[in-house]
Amino acid sequence: MGMLQPTQDAELINRKASKKGKTDKDLLKRNKIIESEPDTEKREMETDSKRPTQNPTELNLQPVKFQCQISFQFDLASLICLVVGIATRFYNLTQPHSIVFDELHYGKYVSLYMKRTFFFDSQPPLGKQLIALAAYIGGYTGDFKFVAIGAAYPENFPLFAVRFIPALCGALLPVSVYYLLLQLGLKQLTAATAAFLILFDNALLTQSRFILMEPMLLLFSVFGLYCLLKFIRCRESPYTFAWFAWLIVGLFSLTAAVCIKFVGLCSLLLGFYVVWRDMWSLVANKNLSIWSLVSQALVRAVVLFAVPVALYLSLFHVHLSILNKAGPHDSVMTSAFQASLEGGLASITKGQPLQIAHGSQITLRHSHGRTCWMHSHAAVYPVRYPDKRGSSHQQQVTCYSFKDVNNWWIVKRPSRSDLAVSRPIDAIKDGDIIQLVHGMTSRALNSHDVAAPVSPQNQEVSCYIDYNISMPAQNLWRVDIINKDQVGDVWHTIESMVRLVHVNTSQALKFSGKQLPDWGFNQHEIVTDRVVIQDDTVWNVEEHRYTKSDDQKERERDMVHAEMIPTRPTTLSFWDKIVELHMKMLFSSSDTLQDHMYSSQPLDWPLLSRGIAYWVNTTTNAQVHLIGNVAIWYSGTIAIFSYCVLLVWYLCRMRRKIYDISADEWARFDLVLEIALFGYGINMLPYFCVERTLFLHHYLPALVFKIVLLAAFTEHALTVARSCRWSNLIYWPLQILFASWLLMILYVFVQFAPLSYGCSSFTVQQLLSLRWRDSWDFIMQRSALDVDMLL
Repeated sequence: MGMLQPTQDAELINRKASKKGKTDKDLLKRNKIIESEPDTEKREMETDSKRPTQNPTELNLQPVKFQCQISFQFDLASLICLVVGIATRFYNLTQPHSIVFDELHYGKYVSLYMKRTFFFDSQPPLGKQLIALAAYIGGYTGDFKFVAIGAAYPENFPLFAVRFIPALCGALLPVSVYYLLLQLGLKQLTAATAAFLILFDNALLTQSRFILMEPMLLLFSVFGLYCLLKFIRCRESPYTFAWFAWLIVGLFSLTAAVCIKFVGLCSLLLGFYVVWRDMWSLVANKNLSIWSLVSQALVRAVVLFAVPVALYLSLFHVHLSILNKAGPHDSVMTSAFQASLEGGLASITKGQPLQIAHGSQITLRHSHGRTCWMHSHAAVYPVRYPDKRGSSHQQQVTCYSFKDVNNWWIVKRPSRSDLAVSRPIDAIKDGDIIQLVHGMTSRALNSHDVAAPVSPQNQEVSCYIDYNISMPAQNLWRVDIINKDQVGDVWHTIESMVRLVHVNTSQALKFSGKQLPDWGFNQHEIVTDRVVIQDDTVWNVEEHRYTKSDDQKERERDMVHAEMIPTRPTTLSFWDKIVELHMKMLFSSSDTLQDHMYSSQPLDWPLLSRGIAYWVNTTTNAQVHLIGNVAIWYSGTIAIFSYCVLLVWYLCRMRRKIYDISADEWARFDLVLEIALFGYGINMLPYFCVERTLFLHHYLPALVFKIVLLAAFTEHALTVARSCRWSNLIYWPLQILFASWLLMILYVFVQFAPLSYGCSSFTVQQLLSLRWRDSWDFIMQRSALDVDMLL
């Protein structure tokens, strides 16, 4: 047996000593237990002697005792955030007692909900539904007319109830951000700092006090991400109640954000990334079998699909079920959609004949995109256009956006000279050749090899006038029913979607979408196009009646004075409605580019170059202006830039096997990167690609993620400062700088708070003192007193 080395001898002695020490301690414990045993036995004997004697034949039944332990954790910081949030958001909530900014639109929607009248909006309905529910509970009946920004609410209007939901969501947002940062593994002080920044940002305060959608959008987004991070904590115990609950509630909340505004889809995609990133990390766990990984991935995929789809469709089903009456917005929808509503077009079209026949009087509506009807009038195309091109000088054919007697056309077979409907009716079928005669001028729809007025690459459409020149009529059209598999090969009112193909040139009748000049009364152009299969060549018959007489004067009188008698309702399935509604929402979103004096661009937002005037009192200069806390916005922009620089620095150093921070600190840094920085980017970058009018409030979802990143960056900076070799020189100055920064944020908040509440009067000088940037456009109305002061 070999000799032990000295170091080995020392280790052996230490092990024996520690073992001996442990043994001695065990002996002492055993001695104490043995010494106490006689006393214990004595007490038990005394207790037994005091018990009453029991009959051995009786059963010894003892009541079963169930123990239930409830633990309650009290987080003072979150409670303070909630109290301060309620105080700041609900303070003077009914002031100003006037319509503020987009309350004009959302208030109208709430009123229409109360009346069950259909309205069209390019955003999903959940936010409007929640506000309408609060208004209903508050006793609102929908009688107030939202006429203009600044109009006063009546005294009996439940303004507190209508503004309650946004204010409540604004008060809960700081608490949700607080817990989100705790789930990111950051310190409680850091989480409280983020909540502090949310509480005292003026833009978030302003947006939370009125009938606006952003507070609900932000709350659902943040809370949904918090729930998914809690779900990730349950990865070691899949399929448990907590595992399913956090996943479903998180997806429910994120989908609710999408149902407030479509921009919530950015947060939902971020949530999908969080779930699948966690799934990818489980693949590296060798303790999990392939079957376990596959089954868990399938369960996640099913839940990720089922919860958002079910909630989204359910909300639209509620929306369409409530709004079953026709109103001013239903003209945006197709004829079939309008006919399924009570009143309006439905009261006109329910009694119409179904089959289009020779002699039918019809109005042809463009079925996709802009709402308009094929129209003609006695005016003709100019002989020459400004670009020196010549025209046919025939009668104009346009697409008109309003109901008009000149929208009526008569269907005629080329082989027949009469225009009255005979019995049995001569129904028009798919592939039939027809002529369309304008009802008021009796001229046939025509096309020929002449360039269209605004779209010269297409062919002109007109009503033929015989000038006795070498330009014969070309007025034959073929009916192509594109949905004949669903409605049959007979041309039907409303249901049949048709293309009218010009027989001579094989080009389809098309709505070009372009507007005619003054000579065309600024109506829209109709042309024929060689590309037959496209959405703008699809038409449908909206209004229909049978011609009773061949006399033109009598026909004209019938067209002007005719009234339909409803016989049965027209139905449209939920799936047909929701598909059409989303198509219209898509088209309307792509057609919202317009100038606005307070519009801004994405590059203006990080440094707060522009605000938005929400409301102003014309006599006192009291006003509500959307403007952020510059100390927070500028600090956040610096933090994003610094975080990106640090990321590149750390990655380059790690590539060289140099590790500046611990593994735990890097894990937190990386998680904040994936949630906060990705969240900021995914909510910011899409606005660089859209063509629509943008405002500062579009930046608020990105702002929340910027604040999360800013708070995390402050913790990281203090942690690195504490661990570096010059920590004694750096750490405490940074602490002082941090405290001074918080005080500066509070100071800026107090300075601009009157612009959030709209309760304080301003002189021009006071407003000018708040104009810290030349691009901030506050509304200033000089009173006589201000003029005297300036002089």
